Amino acid sequence: PDQPVDEGFPYTQYGVPFEGIPEISDVVMYEVNLRAFSPTGDLQGVINRLDELKELNVNVIWLMPIHPIGEVNSVNSPYSVKDFKEVSSEYGTLEDLRTLTDEAHSRGMTVIMDWIANHTAWDNPWVENTLWYTLDGSGNIVHPPGTNWLDVADLNFENSKMREAMIDAMAYWILEANVDGFRCDYADGVPFDFWSTAIQEIEMIPDRQIIFLAEGDRDDHYAAGFDMTYGWSFYGSVKNVFNGSSAGNLYLTHNSEYNNIPSGKHKLRFTTNHDESAWDQTPIALFNGKDGALGASVITIFMGGVPLLYTGQEVGRADNVPFFSNSPINWDDNPEMLQTYKDLMNYYANSEAARSGTFVNYADQNVVCFKKISEGEELLVIVNVRNYQVALSLPDALKNTSWKNALNGDSVNLETELNLTNYEFLLLELQ
Repeated sequence: PDQPVDEGFPYTQYGVPFEGIPEISDVVMYEVNLRAFSPTGDLQGVINRLDELKELNVNVIWLMPIHPIGEVNSVNSPYSVKDFKEVSSEYGTLEDLRTLTDEAHSRGMTVIMDWIANHTAWDNPWVENTLWYTLDGSGNIVHPPGTNWLDVADLNFENSKMREAMIDAMAYWILEANVDGFRCDYADGVPFDFWSTAIQEIEMIPDRQIIFLAEGDRDDHYAAGFDMTYGWSFYGSVKNVFNGSSAGNLYLTHNSEYNNIPSGKHKLRFTTNHDESAWDQTPIALFNGKDGALGASVITIFMGGVPLLYTGQEVGRADNVPFFSNSPINWDDNPEMLQTYKDLMNYYANSEAARSGTFVNYADQNVVCFKKISEGEELLVIVNVRNYQVALSLPDALKNTSWKNALNGDSVNLETELNLTNYEFLLLELQ
């Protein structure tokens, strides 16, 4: 099963491979839920709003699955793929996807697709090859063991023909639509040696730099070739801290997530994504309103890792955001919150210290407080994680120091104590 597909890939390169793929440490990722992103719920709706994404300094757009959805045992989930090499008519055509990658590339943005390797829809043509799937004792195809995903059929990674077909389908999109990589769904449910082979073969396509994000936190994903894995622990820690646990725990979680990560690889950090906003709660609900949601975002963006923004987060969508059905975001909600996100992401994108500075931790029980330093640039991040006013006793290193507010340019002189209103945050640059 680990042998490369020796005849290469029978596809033609559409367009010109994009040369502006960011370093992983510089990625700002945005997850597009097509069914929520625009009133039309399609690829054209994304094309129409690329300039808005650019204003958030996004440089990697992750499209949720764009394939036809299975109709057998269906819950209308885009993660039930009926054909790996088709664009669903719900979202448009291959030409629309090509237009999207062209237009994104012209704005300096990359496009990655959601890839569902663990399973297919029950009416995917692959089902004719029974041995490509996991079978029970009676020879019947099963849904993924240990899950309640009854709308999908579990693939058998011991079958070399299935593996070849999967890698071939991944190459199809890199070549025929000029996409720049994949966010790999439920990567923990797929064997290491498949990912290792697939990534190796896809990266052999000439003149390409490919981004690979694993939805999972298995240690071996980096060795397989993934650039990023999910920061689930950090997300859990942010929620715990806003629910009353010590703010200092976030630094401990950050450190433990980065403990064994190879140089150049990263954790994806988020305060929501499609699963959380659909099944758990949106940041507005989780973090007790707009101020709390912004405070949680500031920590998640600036403490470390690759920041992810999700459809509607930037305008404070309060209700859950489904992805089995259409529920368009009202982009006119909370313009002041959107402006704050733009200001935050603009600063992040243009500050070396913010993205990859050396970390100094000053957190206490109620306030996340840390400094990031890079070649003379110093950034101080302070966030009150409580829904009440907090007086922060400043550590000696910060007492009687002069700073500039990074978002509005105001001078800020720190003395010995700093009073912070509910969920207040400060981004300060050394004067």
